[in-house]
Amino acid sequence: MPTFPCHKTNTRRICNQALIALGAILFFTVPMNAQQQVPINWNAFKFLIGEWVGEGTGAPGEATGGFTFSYDLQNTVLVRKNYANYPATKDRPAFRHDDLMIVYQEAGKTRATYFDNEQHVINYTVELSKDTNAAIFLSDASPSARRFRLTYTKLGTDRVKITFDMAPPGKPDSFAAYLEGTARKKK
Repeated sequence: MPTFPCHKTNTRRICNQALIALGAILFFTVPMNAQQQVPINWNAFKFLIGEWVGEGTGAPGEATGGFTFSYDLQNTVLVRKNYANYPATKDRPAFRHDDLMIVYQEAGKTRATYFDNEQHVINYTVELSKDTNAAIFLSDASPSARRFRLTYTKLGTDRVKITFDMAPPGKPDSFAAYLEGTARKKK
């Protein structure tokens, strides 16, 4: 039998009871600490919450799509789901783009992580404009990769302008427009 402080029968019973009590204390105090955290204030992002549909001109070859922003995990994160349907052209078949972005708070900062069906992953820092009419998602800078900036600008109670800008590798602040559009809120 191995030698440890609880090797006698009575002592082992007491040690087991002490371990069970310690486990119970840890089990019940960890969730209580989590529940006592200050709730995240998502009020500035409220203009994005809902179901949105892209507004297009209807021109041939133009993509259609939409997105949703919703609270999740008991209002501790925002989740954006986005899709775009691209019609076939003479150069390529029709295809669909899907992506998911999770917006969260970490160490007092708002961050986001983006995933899509093309296996791209983008990490963003999120800031609000001074007037809180725009949410700006700025990707982390890397000397060997493009940098991205995604901006949602409020155009009223039921419309937003979306711009997606890119900067080339080595020039992290030299953004140029890549995509731009508007969306209206369905619900």
